[in-house]
Formats: sequence, structure tokens, C-alpha cells
Amino acid sequence: MAERLWYVKKCRLFERLSAEQLGRLENRARVRSFAKNTPVYLPSDDGDAVFVLAEGRVKLCNFTPDGKQAILAFIEPGELFGEQALLEDGPREEHAETVLASTIIQLPADELQRLMAQTPELTLGITRLIGFRRKRIERRLKSLLFRSNRERLVQLLLDLAEQYGRPDEKGLVIDIKLSHQDLASVIGSTRESVTLLLGQLQLEGHLKVARQRIVVRDMKRLVAVLDETAGGDRKAETRHGENGGLPRRAAPPAWCGSRGTDEQD
Repeated sequence: MAERLWYVKKCRLFERLSAEQLGRLENRARVRSFAKNTPVYLPSDDGDAVFVLAEGRVKLCNFTPDGKQAILAFIEPGELFGEQALLEDGPREEHAETVLASTIIQLPADELQRLMAQTPELTLGITRLIGFRRKRIERRLKSLLFRSNRERLVQLLLDLAEQYGRPDEKGLVIDIKLSHQDLASVIGSTRESVTLLLGQLQLEGHLKVARQRIVVRDMKRLVAVLDETAGGDRKAETRHGENGGLPRRAAPPAWCGSRGTDEQD
């Protein structure tokens, strides 16, 4: 019992619940352990619970009919996920899978809904969480539609460096292990394209790339790369427009395949 309560309290959304409310939530909570690369839920599963990640890492993703994977987000300890169950009944829409061995707390949606009715702060916090994730997905969609592979990769590296960056004598280490296939699955590209672009950025002196380890040598220089690329694209679109043609757009994204066993990249 004490272990479940400790895990639940790690989620900042529940900080303002009373001891009695936390007790009710704890009584109905389930602690589950998952091995690495294990599904937490599938799109066909009923959405009758939400989850808090206590330890490990989880990825949310979708799969195309031909089995290709698109990573939507990574969930870190203390974060809530599967929150769509609070808004509507029915099956899940995304696939949740552990990236590392993980401990996950399962909370019944009906109990959490009762607590939300009693606690405006909790309702506001969950509403903000849903809004933030929707905004992130919309931003990702705009990136896929209007940015080149290089722009999308640089923006992803900047985001990862901001979230997972650890200072190092060579720069800022992105302290999360992601294969080239994982990076491709996030930006809607192919592993081969990501490998080529990382090599180019390394030759230009912006990155140091090793086995599942990327060091950003200078964040300001990497931001400048994004600005220069975007500026060039805007000039190209203007030229096309002046010639009476359609504005240039990035090629439609080729959703990359699911993660393979080759971890050398």
C-alpha cells in the first residue's frame, strides 16, 4: 500500500489531493512491472484506465497498415499517459510500449473522474496536459507537412537536447539512447536519410555522433542552422511564387519502419 501511494504522489498532478483522496486513489491503483519493449496497451484495448509512469520510459506510437511506426512522444517518470480515457469511452487510439524496463501505476478512469469533479486544481492540471499534448501533435504535423528532413531532424535534436541534455566537456550530451531508426520514426523519415543528415551535421562541426550517443557541440550554432535552412526555404518559396508557380513544399513524409535489431547507428 505504501509503495503505491509513494508512486502516485510522484505525479505532480496529484500534489494537491487530500490524504483521504490519495487513499481512495491508492486503494484502487495497481502497480505493474513491464520488461523492456513490452506493450502497455494497444489501440484495440478498452480505455478504462489512465497510467502514471513510476520508473523507466514509455513511448507512444502509431502504426500504419503496412507495419511502419511513427513515434508520437516519450513518457518520463512522474508523467501521466492514456489520459484520453478520462474524456471518452471506447478503444485506445495509440500504442504504448516500454522503451526501458518500467514500473507503471494503473488508475481507474472512473475514480479519477470523481476526484476531478471534487478538485478544480486537478481538473485544470489534466486539461492543461491534454492541451499541451494536442499542441505538440499539431506542431509535429505542421513540421511534417512544411519542413524538410534536415529541418525536422535539427528541431528534434534541439528539443531532445533541451529535455535530456547533460553538460560534457565536448558540449551537451543528449542523454537518451535512440537509434537512427527511432529518430526517423519521430520525424517521419527513413533511417538512411537520418544517417546521412547526421553525418552532414557532424562534418559541419555541429554534432559528435557515436553509437546511440549524440553530442551537440554548440546549441546556438545548431539553432542558427535551423534559422538558415528555414530562411533559404522561404526565399525559394518566394522565387517560385514570383514565377507564377506553386510555393515549394517539403516532399510528403515517408513514415519509417519499426525499430530493427541493427543498433550500430
